Amino acid sequence: MTATTKTTHTITPTSRRHCQTSTVLGELTLVADDDALVGAYFPHHWRWPKADVLGAAVDGANDPVLSAAAAQIEEYLAGDRTEFELRTATSGDPFAERVWQLLRTIPYGVTTTYGALAGQLGDRALAQAVGRAVGDNPISMTGYAGGLDRKRFLLDLEEPAEVKAGRLF
Repeated sequence: MTATTKTTHTITPTSRRHCQTSTVLGELTLVADDDALVGAYFPHHWRWPKADVLGAAVDGANDPVLSAAAAQIEEYLAGDRTEFELRTATSGDPFAERVWQLLRTIPYGVTTTYGALAGQLGDRALAQAVGRAVGDNPISMTGYAGGLDRKRFLLDLEEPAEVKAGRLF
């Protein structure tokens, strides 16, 4: 997967910037700030960021954070990676940050529900709020924010082999 953008200058990781990269799921916009990945957005993402959140368009191949993110995402989507080795940073409200922290603890190949996550927060009645927080997650490629076809692909990608073997269809 090659990161491509409209500009071709080399930068050092000291500011908000973004690049476009091609994946098996379509174009993906990656956003970095300093030495952290802060966003990953497919076209038509439910909560597309404003231009100031994206920062300057750069050549991702010349940016160490964006090129590492693109390479690791490519490996993940090919089924060759189950964990990411990227520094990430988010900036949500306290509730969203708690939800996003729970998302980071879900192991590869495991699914859960908004209700189960709400229960871990101490109140299953918070399930809808958890769903909104998941949809607001700027880094997650999961949930419905990226579209149902992408969600199905990711669920199939991470489905354990023994579950796949037991399916009739």
